[in-house]
Amino acid sequence: MSILTKLRCITLDVTGTLIAYKGELGDYYCMAAKAAGQQCPDYKRVHEGFKLAYTEMAKKHPCFGFAEKIPNILWWKTCVRNSFVQAGYEYDDETFEKIFRRIYATFGSSAPYSIFPDAIPFLRWLRERGVTVGLVSNAEYRYQDVILPALGLNQGSEWDFGIFSGLEGVEKPDPRIYEIALTKAGNVAPEEVLHIGDSLRKDYLPARSVGMHALLLDRFKTADAVDWRKSGATVLPDLIATKEWLTSENLKCSDL
Repeated sequence: MSILTKLRCITLDVTGTLIAYKGELGDYYCMAAKAAGQQCPDYKRVHEGFKLAYTEMAKKHPCFGFAEKIPNILWWKTCVRNSFVQAGYEYDDETFEKIFRRIYATFGSSAPYSIFPDAIPFLRWLRERGVTVGLVSNAEYRYQDVILPALGLNQGSEWDFGIFSGLEGVEKPDPRIYEIALTKAGNVAPEEVLHIGDSLRKDYLPARSVGMHALLLDRFKTADAVDWRKSGATVLPDLIATKEWLTSENLKCSDL
């Protein structure tokens, strides 16, 4: 009997698991500055500046400002401005407003993202077999309402429920986000749920800590996968391999 027959629900991370960024984030920031009539900044410096600014914002105002009820656009405006400042670029308010509006609109659309070709077939295959599909992502509301539908990932056809940190006020690696997923899946037992992600810290370990099964995808052949395997995690290259693994008659849930 295959592992799939033992599972009532499968949850998945989104970015890095179902979708990916096209190019580098710094490219989009620099194109926005250029469109506003500014000299194109150094995209590597802007990219590094963003990582610093985002980390600071996420620490000070987690879950996109959920607890403080910070408007999503204001949270991102502060983050984007600080990204440029960290990179050594400062603009007057009028210029920055033009740059920010373009960046905010771009990342609120499907433009910067691509969907892995195995994502939709895999999700539909699960739902056709009666498996409840949930998404668990550290993302704001536009993922649910705009970005995922624009990429063809629709609630009701590709997934059943979503847990997005900006809407729930809890983010990975906090195990509570997985407990919320269990509730939304219909209060299923954790041993009947498998979580699929691409981070040992944010996906595998917290999901396992609440009793769920878990596995990791190594889509980009990262060096971290060596350590993932050493830790005992099941690591697969993509969702095609995951489908084969789930339906193998030679595995059991204890192999997770």
